[in-house]
Amino acid sequence: MVATNARSEFTGRYYPTRIDLGLETRKTVIETLSQTLAASLDLKTQVKQAHWNVKGKDFYQLHLLFDEMATEMEGYVDMVAERITALGGTAMGTARIAAANSILPEYPYDIAGGLEHVTALAERYALYAAHVRAAIDSTGSAGDADTADLYTEISRDIDKRLWFLEAHLIEK
Repeated sequence: MVATNARSEFTGRYYPTRIDLGLETRKTVIETLSQTLAASLDLKTQVKQAHWNVKGKDFYQLHLLFDEMATEMEGYVDMVAERITALGGTAMGTARIAAANSILPEYPYDIAGGLEHVTALAERYALYAAHVRAAIDSTGSAGDADTADLYTEISRDIDKRLWFLEAHLIEK
């Protein structure tokens, strides 16, 4: 299958591939993956923001948790970017592109307490989880079961991380 040299600021150039998905299917899936790449990069940096700036009695455990979560997000960034390129697309993964195209709100800079960071991250993880779940359906409907499976893997882990965050917010 030969791709055109069509160029978009968000999805980049398309390259030829022998993957047996048509160009229109690949373009549709790459658009979804590109949105995910932007959100994944943004979420990773927001988790690092919390990691660097958390204060309070739960500092140490949250500092470690946030670092672990950021490392996990880095893995998803790589998985998504590599899927884009495997489909013949261009992974558009700079910080500027991610910031301009992320579905997530800006991270609050005026917070320090552990529960404030946990709440901010839980809100963002919930938005990201909803995006990933929608992407399972849209990429599956587009005819790309492999990408839908990639999203399913991410979804399970993101739901688990959201559970970890929300467990800190339960009042006794």
